[in-house]
Amino acid sequence: MNYTTAVKGQNLIKEYKNFKLDIPEFEIPQGFATALIGENGAGKTTLLNMLSGIRLDFKGEITYFDKYSVNEKESNPEVKNSIGYTGPGKYFLPTWSVGDIETISELIFDNFNKDRFRELCNRLALFGDHDFDPKKKNGDLSDGTKMKLMLATVLARDTNLLILDEPASPLDPLMRDVLNSMIGDYINNGEGNHTVFFSTHNVADMESITDYAIIMEHGQIVEKGFVDELKEKYILVKGDAEDTEAAKNILYSITVNPYGFEGICLSQDLDKLAGMNLTRETPSLYQISIAVMKKNTRMVI
Repeated sequence: MNYTTAVKGQNLIKEYKNFKLDIPEFEIPQGFATALIGENGAGKTTLLNMLSGIRLDFKGEITYFDKYSVNEKESNPEVKNSIGYTGPGKYFLPTWSVGDIETISELIFDNFNKDRFRELCNRLALFGDHDFDPKKKNGDLSDGTKMKLMLATVLARDTNLLILDEPASPLDPLMRDVLNSMIGDYINNGEGNHTVFFSTHNVADMESITDYAIIMEHGQIVEKGFVDELKEKYILVKGDAEDTEAAKNILYSITVNPYGFEGICLSQDLDKLAGMNLTRETPSLYQISIAVMKKNTRMVI
């Protein structure tokens, strides 16, 4: 598929004492929602922090919107204004009220829309059955409500790129569905110019909004591609118990039960299973992700 890039990275390296992120090449397609998937400790947050500008102590080059370097992004208010970010932890100080966050956002970002912010806060029921309450303290909110507040703040701005670190993790199932709708609206309203890059452990919940996926393991990208293309590259197969041992040597990943096996097979290897009594299905992104992570993990499974 032909596409332009919202973000491109080359030879990205960030080293810690016991961890090294090493990505020779990296792209986020413009106009799509891209999911970053991987185990805890795979390097997802490190990569997101590099892209958002939280970490600048890394080697390599990052290009935004096919023309701006990291230095240009950091020094150019127009570029910084076009990128929104939400992250875990103490994103806003606990002592800040909702009114403080609103005022600070207006001061920092030229493209922050106060009316839009209040509309989003009410839409997401930040205050339950009550109307907008500027005195409500961030520290008094639940983790899920804090994430709602972060999303309302970043979506109240006129941006072209959203970088979201685990936005679904603290959310309940209903709010995850609403998050999908909000990301979809953001993409659709951008006329091909709005891009979302988010990390997630909730792959199944976020699959409906994911166009492109990047899977990381121990600091490296081990799989990437548009979801439709990945679902052509991999096939879910189920077979009888008597074929289990033979299938183990062919399948990309396999799960065995008393009645047979189930696993992911590379499409190019499907002919090697000829003669077995198989059922074939299109795998979900969740199933593909688990198979790829199992294949590349350092855990003993």
